[in-house]
Amino acid sequence: MDKKEYKLNIDPRILELLGPSLYTNIYYVLAELIANAYDADAHNVYIIANKDDITVEDDGNGMSYAQGDIQKYLNVAAVSRTTDEESFTTLKRKKMGRKGVGKLAALSVSENVLIKTICEGEKSGFILSRHINDSNLLNAISDDQVFFEKVSGNGTAVVMQKPQYRLHSSLKAIKRNLLKIFPLVNKDFRIHLIRGNEEEVVEDFDKEMISELSTLITLGDEFIYLNSYFSTPFQGKIDELRENKPLTAIPISMRDTSDDEHTYNVEIKGWIGTYKSTRGRKAELTDFPDNFISLYANQKMGEFNILPVVGQNKLPEVYVVGQLHVDIFELTELPDMALSNRQGYKTDDPRYQAVLDYVRKILLPEILKKRDIFVSLGKKKKEEQKLEHQRQNEASFRRSVDTFRKNTAKKAAQKISSKLGISADQAGDVEAILSEEINTNSPDMGIKSIIDSQKKKILISQTYPDKDLADIVYNMLVFNNVPPEDIIYTNCDDEVSRIPEGDVGKSGIYDYLRDFFVDSYSTQKMYVIFVTSHNTKKSWGALTEVGAAWITQIEHKIFNIYDFRPEHPLDDEQQWHTSLRDTSGELYMSKLNEDIFAQKIEYICDKLGYKKKSRQENKDYLETLVKITVR
Repeated sequence: MDKKEYKLNIDPRILELLGPSLYTNIYYVLAELIANAYDADAHNVYIIANKDDITVEDDGNGMSYAQGDIQKYLNVAAVSRTTDEESFTTLKRKKMGRKGVGKLAALSVSENVLIKTICEGEKSGFILSRHINDSNLLNAISDDQVFFEKVSGNGTAVVMQKPQYRLHSSLKAIKRNLLKIFPLVNKDFRIHLIRGNEEEVVEDFDKEMISELSTLITLGDEFIYLNSYFSTPFQGKIDELRENKPLTAIPISMRDTSDDEHTYNVEIKGWIGTYKSTRGRKAELTDFPDNFISLYANQKMGEFNILPVVGQNKLPEVYVVGQLHVDIFELTELPDMALSNRQGYKTDDPRYQAVLDYVRKILLPEILKKRDIFVSLGKKKKEEQKLEHQRQNEASFRRSVDTFRKNTAKKAAQKISSKLGISADQAGDVEAILSEEINTNSPDMGIKSIIDSQKKKILISQTYPDKDLADIVYNMLVFNNVPPEDIIYTNCDDEVSRIPEGDVGKSGIYDYLRDFFVDSYSTQKMYVIFVTSHNTKKSWGALTEVGAAWITQIEHKIFNIYDFRPEHPLDDEQQWHTSLRDTSGELYMSKLNEDIFAQKIEYICDKLGYKKKSRQENKDYLETLVKITVR
């Protein structure tokens, strides 16, 4: 064969402009080179981090100079597929490449890139450079220098010399970064990460990512298998946290490359979920954000993150992660919509707009709603654990007190009897007297503060028809820095302030009150806020709470709805707050009662040690919750 000549079909100035700026991240470059290997029907790709270079080597078909493969490779920006037949490889893989500029990706990392390839024993090699001569001829690599580090037989190696970007120091981090932008790996297409004697093989979707999720929605049968990696501590509620949906098909009208108009279905498949926690992830994964929704076409990433576009910048969105596959983005008969660097899509394309609209209006709200369920279940579980821990402390305290009472009275009586020479009968009397006094004056035993710190502090006693006023009281307490965990409010919209379902016996809240505020050895008493109206006398539960407050002498405040008059045993001699209802049933209050309302909330905060807001802040906030009238 005549001497091989490697001529690049491109203006040399374009190489200088595109080379360093075409890609902004080495993982995008690696993804392009891996995609080229995939299109070459490779089964293994080796990413080798050497001291002075980064090599990407594959066992694909290689390129033949004699059969024109090399010249086709050097024909930069030539469209690689225009028909359905050209859209598939010999192994019937859907081709990822289309623009023909992916080969320039390596120039974003190095000024000089060695390309070495073997096809059926034929060796070829040349140096792809940002700087070439006017004739566009590339420097050749002699056949004796064309060899591979890991591959035997056909294949291609891309050697990025003196790379300007470095890979992460952890191979596991490199693996996870690659899987974020190139999830298409399986037993038939493996990626090997090698640094010195270390090796990490990527041959399956990152099971760890799914196992770290609190919620999961899969789209299409192709991704149902991810369910086997999903786990939750709330197995009884798994159907509310995980959902399998058919792939979404959105009809649109578009013109093909021949300018003929057709109706197409934008089919969306893949998965979306939310992390259980983001704690600890930042320490290792610094190359990409942890929360993202990526778009893929023909298994190749086209845009890493659409979340900033479809989201509303809400705090729960930091937990969102997803990979959506939309193959119509790469449909051969339709115009190319991918940007040249494969890091985004043309935003005015109707396919792109249809996907954004679906994710923004349907998919993202659905997964965030599931995240809310997960958070609510977590709060409920923590509250149940807190109550159980509280019961254990209470039982331990009770045993300690009982032992103290018994032993102290007995031993003190023995010493007194021995000292004074008292008879056995008189010693029994002494022990009885001592026991009575100890019972009357039992010390705290050093554990009261532990028990008290775990108790609810405030009970909002109300009936459901008066929930609107009770909600205002609750919101004002929270506004004044009272933690919702410190409040019992049975009709609260926030589960953390309700007694956990199924945790306190058949009598619900009354079991809880008896356990910790009547039977308890602790001296802390609950503060009760009574929301009263004519509905109070109709509610057995409300009347029971009134009676319990009187028996245990618990301090309380009254928020009343006119024209009901609170009566004894409530403290009906103190000034209570009064709200009124208009003819439509809507609550309102006068300016005077607005001030009284704020005063009572502030008093409760002072009494229980919470950092209250100022009077004006409280009045301003109250005016956002209820209508205030001049009189």
